[in-house]
Amino acid sequence: MMPRLLSLLLLLLAGSPTARPAPPTCYSRMLSLSREVTGDFQNLQATEPSEPCVRYLPRLYLDIHNHCVLAKLRDFVASPQCWKVAQVDGLKDKARKLYTIMNSFCRRDLVFLSDDCNALEYPIPVTTILPDRQR
Repeated sequence: MMPRLLSLLLLLLAGSPTARPAPPTCYSRMLSLSREVTGDFQNLQATEPSEPCVRYLPRLYLDIHNHCVLAKLRDFVASPQCWKVAQVDGLKDKARKLYTIMNSFCRRDLVFLSDDCNALEYPIPVTTILPDRQR
């Protein structure tokens, strides 16, 4: 009786359905892809300094809450520099995908909080330095 009860318990535990995560929303997809594109661009600048064309690519810091990001993506994808560098081609494909998602599929989900185009050229650096205690 005990082995049968144990096997039934194991069967129930093994066959229990696992919780599936919710599918990504348009917003979460745009946010993750923008972070991925920005990170890939920074890695490209760090790993391909020998390619002179990489220096002349438009800066690519993306904030999907800034209205200027659409023009920024469009300019980056259309830039003629580095058309022979595979990493740049891959990055441009991701940027094109993000532009398409933002401009077509998820257009209604976008909420722009800013239209400061300079913020995309010269982003405010994130600091982790804690302020000094007042004495």
